[in-house]
Amino acid sequence: MLEIILFLVAFVGSVLASYFDLKTTEIPDEIPYMMMAIGIVGNLIKSYLVWSYWPFLLSMIIGLGFLGFGFIMYFAGQWGGGDAKILSAIGFLLPSLPPEIKVNFFFPFPLSFFFNVFLVGAIYIILYALAMSIKNKKIWPMFFNSLKASAKIIVVFSSALILFFTVFGIIFVRYYPILLVKDAVLFTVVIASSFIGLFILWKFVKAVEDVGFKKKIPISELKVGDVPIDYKVWEGITEKELKKIKKSGKKYVWIKEGVRFAPTFPLALIFTLFFGDGILVLMNFFV
Repeated sequence: MLEIILFLVAFVGSVLASYFDLKTTEIPDEIPYMMMAIGIVGNLIKSYLVWSYWPFLLSMIIGLGFLGFGFIMYFAGQWGGGDAKILSAIGFLLPSLPPEIKVNFFFPFPLSFFFNVFLVGAIYIILYALAMSIKNKKIWPMFFNSLKASAKIIVVFSSALILFFTVFGIIFVRYYPILLVKDAVLFTVVIASSFIGLFILWKFVKAVEDVGFKKKIPISELKVGDVPIDYKVWEGITEKELKKIKKSGKKYVWIKEGVRFAPTFPLALIFTLFFGDGILVLMNFFV
């Protein structure tokens, strides 16, 4: 029963954080801190009930490990501080799944969930970028102009990939006669297409970032929580910083926005419950 409560706290807490992230771009610190506290106390109680230090120790290891990784992403400018804290809070709460939840894992649950966050996150970011491109009509022209400017690079890169994997496929067939030439050709096409597709996807996401996530606003419209474009970390300005900027005499300021990433965490929990290891799902899809 205790494990079910911890799971519900992880899910409801991450959903609540997602709501604030989508509505205000800020996750109140009270949400992840409360989740962390419940996770630590809950697993301490669990250790007492089973008379073993392992549940509490595992909670601390996973929670602090997730927190460390989250803040690496934060200082790299990829995540907000709230995202790092929510990931850590889920680690403190769920070092393992409740035994009542019957899901087969090849990897331990925390590792599977960690990978699933990025698998679900990649799909989420693509859909988010597409939604932004529909909302902002300037993104598609920017994207096509960027592709046109990179046409020579795409052609050279594609030709090099096809040549490399064709040679690789021929050698592979020669030493493994059980494989057919058509398998080698299919392998070449799939791999080359994947790399080209990733390059084009990167160009599209970059266009969304440059056009949709950066905007110039009057100083009068600047508010607490906005992130100036020259900030290296995703941390909104404070009331004190806002007053200082307004006194600077500037008329306009460039701010940046990012993908509201918090919804990825409850979505990854749901995905993990239904599909288990995302990496195995991918392998089964492509093999």
